[in-house]
Parts: sequence; C-alpha cells; structure tokens
Amino acid sequence: MAVIVPFESHQSASIDRLTALLAPDMERVNATILARTGSDVTMIPEVANHLISSGGKRLRPMLTLAMAKLAGYSGDGHIKLAAAVEFMHTATLLHDDVVDESDMRRGKAAARMVWGNEASVLVGDFLLGQAFKMMVEVGNLHCLDILSTAASVIAEGEVMQLGAAKNTATNEDEYMAVIRAKTAELFGAACEVGPALAMKDRTELAACRSFGMNLGIAFQLVDDALDYGGKSAKLGKNVGDDFREGKITLPVVLSFRRGSDSERAFWNRTLAEGDVRDGDLDTALGLMQKHHALDDTIGRARHYGAIATDALALVQKSEIKTALEETVAFCIARAH
Repeated sequence: MAVIVPFESHQSASIDRLTALLAPDMERVNATILARTGSDVTMIPEVANHLISSGGKRLRPMLTLAMAKLAGYSGDGHIKLAAAVEFMHTATLLHDDVVDESDMRRGKAAARMVWGNEASVLVGDFLLGQAFKMMVEVGNLHCLDILSTAASVIAEGEVMQLGAAKNTATNEDEYMAVIRAKTAELFGAACEVGPALAMKDRTELAACRSFGMNLGIAFQLVDDALDYGGKSAKLGKNVGDDFREGKITLPVVLSFRRGSDSERAFWNRTLAEGDVRDGDLDTALGLMQKHHALDDTIGRARHYGAIATDALALVQKSEIKTALEETVAFCIARAH
C-alpha cells in the first residue's frame, strides 16, 4: 500500500543544479573521504567504505560547500569541513543501526550484519576521531565549536530517542525535540560552518543555520512518512522497518492521539509490546490513512521547508541560492 502525497512548489524539485555547481569541490571532498578512511587496520576501511560508498546523496557535505560558496569563501577549509560533516553523519548511521538492530542500510546489508555490532560502533568512533582531526587542521575555533557542539547534541538526541522508543505516550513536542537534536542539528551545523569560515556576521550565520535546521526537520518528517508510504528500492531499507523496530515517529504519534481506545490498544500491542503479527503493517497503514497521519506529516514537512526557504530571503539572488531553494523542494518531493 503506497501513499502518494502531492507536492506543490514553484521551485524545481531537484538537486541537479546544486550537484552541478558543486561538482569540482565534491570531487575533492570525495578524495578526502577516501584518503581519511585509510588505516593499517584492515577492517576499518572495509566497514567505513561499505557505507560511505553505498550511494548516499552526500547532502550534508554538499550543504557545507554550498553555504561556503553562498558566503563568498575562497579558501580550502570548506573541503575538510564537508568531509568531517560526512564522517559525523556516517558515524551516527553506524551507531544507529546497532541501536535499532537494523538489517538494511541504503539498499544493502547494514555493516553490523556483515562485521558485527562491535566493529560498527568502533569504526563509527574512528570516523568521529578523523572528523575532529580535520576540524582541527582547518584551524578555525568557531567552526570547531559549531561542529563539536553538534556532535554533543546529536548524541543527546540519540539518548532521547532511546527514552522515547516504544513509548506510545510520546507527544508531538517530545518527538520534534528528538528530531531537532538527532537529525536537524547536523544539517544546521553543516550550513553554518561555511559562513563561519568566511567570517560572516551573526545575522548571516543565524540565517544559514535556520535554513539547515528547518530543512533537516522537513527531511526527517518526509523520511518518517516514506517508511509507511514509500517503496523499498527508493528508501534503501524495507518499507515498515520503523514499525517493526517499534519506532515512535510522527505518523504514529498522530494516529495514536487521534485513534479510538481499540486503535490505541493496537499501537500498544505492536509497538510498546513488540507483538507484531501478520497483517499488522497493513492495519497500521489503514489507521494512518484514516486519521490523515501521513498527509499531515508531509504538511508539517512543507511548513518547515517554507521556513528554510524564507531564512535565505534576504540573501542576494544567485544561482547557488536558487539551487538551495530547489534542494528544499527536492527533499519534500521525495514523498511522491
């Protein structure tokens, strides 16, 4: 059962322009990533490259490069910072898959299924160490502060999510706090470090961070909806994984709150108690459609996407600004 949510935007819903504008810099970032995953310990590059080379969009490092370009930065520091951002993201994915006991990531077996939980956690730690090493090499204390703070906030978000796991009483505010910390914080930091490197003033830094934070929230909300209404090939994981793992995401929060006593009993049995039976995923999808939970999740994503676009309203029009606006449209249009 797929749920198609129409997306209306005056912007082109594509990251092609952004990809084309950043292609030379992204080549340097990818070369840096490859070089920094090298180690005499054979398992480290094997585990790291299993995930890094598995076809992710590299959206976060692209945002770092784009914002540096938007700010008129002309040095080389943004290359290492973009690679550091990607390493931070990859580390959190390796750790996430262990915590969530996930079997798939980006369309293939999760690293933990191939090398085990211990290797996934330790290689994630190695990548975080390499990320901080690159930040130090850039030599900008403000950028180091932005990214190290983000690393701390992301870890807090992971623990917050652990506390909310299988808890059907989680409300929307509590859930939004989790995704602000766990997902949006890295988007925000990725968008802030380029202008910080270019020594931009506080107003411009705040605008770029706001763009990233709100784009990150929109991105995660679309992911939440896609887990119930997407296609496995497009998701890079199995449809319904969040349901099977007992994850409390916004479609669940809305369905639970809006449901009857018997419907809430269903959510408690499947998510809180982990008693998932044949046909339960279809029942969950039916309840979400009945209560417009997926539509409303995408509606909230559009709202945060609009805030992201408005954050850059005062920035002078340019091709890179247009590309960033199109990226917002792309992130939300994935709901098709």
